[in-house]
Amino acid sequence: MSDESPPRGDKSSTKSRILAAAITLFADQGVAATGVRAIAAAADVHPSLIIHYFGSKDGLRVACDKHVAAFVREHKQQVMRAGRFDPAELRDLGDGPPLLRYLARTLADGSPHTAALVDEMVNDAVGYLADGVASGLVRPTDHPYERAALLAIWSLGALALHEHVQRLLGVDLTALGGAATVESTYGRVASELLGSGIFRT
Repeated sequence: MSDESPPRGDKSSTKSRILAAAITLFADQGVAATGVRAIAAAADVHPSLIIHYFGSKDGLRVACDKHVAAFVREHKQQVMRAGRFDPAELRDLGDGPPLLRYLARTLADGSPHTAALVDEMVNDAVGYLADGVASGLVRPTDHPYERAALLAIWSLGALALHEHVQRLLGVDLTALGGAATVESTYGRVASELLGSGIFRT
């Protein structure tokens, strides 16, 4: 572990390493059980750098929330603007930190920051669903905020209950590798519900 501050040109890389380490440890152990020194060791930095960049462990946790929300927002924007739908899109995350596992953990931990994270993701959903309307993928609505809120809550709720989704449907929503592809039962039923609905009208 380095006891020195990194060169100025490495600031972004150092912050990214800290964020990746924190997301991984928070996802695995929870925020309360994870200390600053453990995060620093995993990121190979001195603990003082975490305080320097983020102010506190709580500030780091908020930065992790924002990082994950930004990733979801940017990825969903790409999907909506391209005019294609795949329930598995967010599970194609490569070798990065476990963003969906972090999100599932943070949604269930009762933190006072959870409401702010959900609000941010609902507001983001309003924006990328509007992109979907513009691309022709999504039907217009007279209630864009309410629709975005319901869809975000359903999606986040399934993620928070991912263990039951896996138990009942055989799909781990937090796993990498695209387990919930459109070819799976989960993917087919999700596409049917979102594309065709349930009730006859």
